[in-house]
Amino acid sequence: MFDVAPTELLLVIVVALVVIGPKDLPKAMRFVGKWMGKARGMARHFRSGLDTMMREAELEELEKQWRAQNDAIMREFPRIDDVNAPAPSPSPASSPVPPAEPSESDADQAAAATPPETHAVPPRDGPLP
Repeated sequence: MFDVAPTELLLVIVVALVVIGPKDLPKAMRFVGKWMGKARGMARHFRSGLDTMMREAELEELEKQWRAQNDAIMREFPRIDDVNAPAPSPSPASSPVPPAEPSESDADQAAAATPPETHAVPPRDGPLP
C-alpha cells in the first residue's frame, strides 16, 4: 500500500534535513515516532476489539446450533428417568390390550439367549493346592 522506494526515502530525508535542520531533526524524528507508536497502538486495540466481537458472535452462533441439535436429540431420544416429563396418557381411540402369556418356547429362547453367569476371577499360575 505504502510502497516507498529507496530514492524516495532519501529525498524525504534530504528535505527534512534542509527544512527542519540538523539540530532539531532528532527531536522531530522522536516526535514522529511517538505519534506513529500511538497510532499503531490504537489500530491494534481497535483490531483486537473487532476480533473479540467476531469470536463472541461465532460462539453465540455455535451455542444456538448446539442448543438446536441438543433439543432435536432430546426430542428423538427422551430420557426414561426424566422426572419433569408428563406421564403418557392412553389415547381414547385405542383399547387396552392384555399382555400375551409367554409360551414355553419363548422361555426356552430367553434362556438360550442369556449368557451363562461368570465371575471375574483371575486365573492362577502354577499347580492347584
